[in-house]
Amino acid sequence: MTEPQPTLTPAEVEAIARTAHAGQTDKAGRPYAEHLEAVAEGVRARGGDSDQIAAAWLHDAVEDAALTREWLAGAALSARTKAIVLAVTKRPGEEPEAYARRILGTPGALLVKEADLSHNTTPTRLAALDTPTRTRLTEKYKKMRKLLGLPT
Repeated sequence: MTEPQPTLTPAEVEAIARTAHAGQTDKAGRPYAEHLEAVAEGVRARGGDSDQIAAAWLHDAVEDAALTREWLAGAALSARTKAIVLAVTKRPGEEPEAYARRILGTPGALLVKEADLSHNTTPTRLAALDTPTRTRLTEKYKKMRKLLGLPT
């Protein structure tokens, strides 16, 4: 019988995410780690489990090239956490409908994406953007919420 492999603690996952995104800012110029923390807290507040919270911290890491797919594959994380991170990672040229189907088809991913969309659409976060960016993102997020069956 093989021993279970140790997994990263929540604090270790948070530290990795903060380090990976160090120096990055969001569209409003805020430290990117603030978004990661808000999404992780949103997952926690919605009843998410430890796999989902870890995925929330890492949800943009591969997409933003802060960490590689190879790093994720070899990381001491549950297979479910890895699957959620990959599910919410947009692929270049991917249609929103295909992206939504992958999220909906991956257990646990919808809650992470819901927390991400919720934070991205907070009035204070949107208010910090210029009008064209705010309008474009508001429409983009509204469409994704509809594709995912979330209230708009």
